Amino acid sequence: MDCWSPLLDVDDEYEKLVIRMNPPRVTVDNTSSRKATLVKVDSANKHGSLLEVVQVLTDLNLTINKAYISSDGEWFMDVFHVVDQDGNKLSDGEVIDRIQKSLGTRRTLRGSVGVEPTSQHTSIELIGRDRPGLLSEVFAVLASLKCNVVAAEVWTHNSRMASVVYITDDSSGSPIDDPDRLAQIKQLLRHVLKGTAVSAGVTHAERRLHQMMYADRDYDRDGGCVGETFVTVENCVDKGYSVVNVRCKDRPKLLFDTVCTLTDMKYVVFHAAVISEGLEAYQEYYIRHLDGCPVSSESERQRVIHCLEAAIRRRNSEGLRLELCGQDRVGLLSDVTRIFRENGLSVTQAEVTTRGSQAVNVFYVTDASGNAVKSETIEAVRGEIGQTVLRVKDEAAGYGLNSPPPPPQEGGGFSLGSLFRTRSEKFLYNLGLIRSCS
Repeated sequence: MDCWSPLLDVDDEYEKLVIRMNPPRVTVDNTSSRKATLVKVDSANKHGSLLEVVQVLTDLNLTINKAYISSDGEWFMDVFHVVDQDGNKLSDGEVIDRIQKSLGTRRTLRGSVGVEPTSQHTSIELIGRDRPGLLSEVFAVLASLKCNVVAAEVWTHNSRMASVVYITDDSSGSPIDDPDRLAQIKQLLRHVLKGTAVSAGVTHAERRLHQMMYADRDYDRDGGCVGETFVTVENCVDKGYSVVNVRCKDRPKLLFDTVCTLTDMKYVVFHAAVISEGLEAYQEYYIRHLDGCPVSSESERQRVIHCLEAAIRRRNSEGLRLELCGQDRVGLLSDVTRIFRENGLSVTQAEVTTRGSQAVNVFYVTDASGNAVKSETIEAVRGEIGQTVLRVKDEAAGYGLNSPPPPPQEGGGFSLGSLFRTRSEKFLYNLGLIRSCS
């Protein structure tokens, strides 16, 4: 089969012209479904268009329960069934207006990395081998260098740690742009990370975390078992697609994580269907590589499977959830993570935000061996930090991440074709462009 790709025949300037002449059409429909708000997007197509749309919806803290995607040639049509954080249809006019404005004026996702302080903060990217107490040491170094952490996102997976940290000068509250000071920060953080990468960047934080973990090859197996996630890749020869099926426990931002990974691996999603059923999520993608070819070898097939499994697991919240809410101050994170370390706690994931003068931080912790934390240890930590400041909220069990779904049926993989047909979800098949490869 000859490989082809219409996307490669369109240069960047022509893409920009097409998009200006055909701006995205965005419709927010609150009447067609009883359970969800439908967001419909029609737009000129380019590589990364789907990710841009999913990123906007995810950043608005919306949950995507279903999605139907079709994008052959130079145009794509997407339908997303979304609900708010409480599982309700959208009723906030401001949120609806933000959806229409954001999707109607999308810009190309930034992918460059370099020293570029914004008008509000300086961002630092960290990647290295994970170990107990690492986050505590990072925040201690920043505090000692008079840096105030205003926000941070930390992921750990497969013995790696990746983080995007946003800092300002602790006295002026301004971004740090002095080259000598930035060089000192990088030097000391490299020492803490034992020589691994430290850089400053401007990419969307969560996408950048995926890119950093991927570049660090966290998808390589180290004997671990992926029990709660099933991914298959098969070729649909007559149509020239590779069909990717994903079945796993549902959770927020799952669609973003899988689409982000496929996009950064240079695959184009031509058609897709996504559905959440209870605690489980099912995703089916019809893809080709940017060069127009489907997956062409067993090694490439395994790589796609392992990378998607890793992307799903990176954000899985392992451990006990601790929420810290209180008055923000310089050195707060250094002190809190030091107390964690001194009590034998290891941070597996963290999200640090500042709202006005308040620190609103979330940590997922285990003991140093990765096991559940004893209640007496948590009470000791809360006693040092403050009972009203640090609260326990273990919602990992709520997402069912500790118990895998039943294994797929005999015969290897599975297909979503029968699932959609039995539920009258025939979107992909009615297009006449594809058919089930089961």
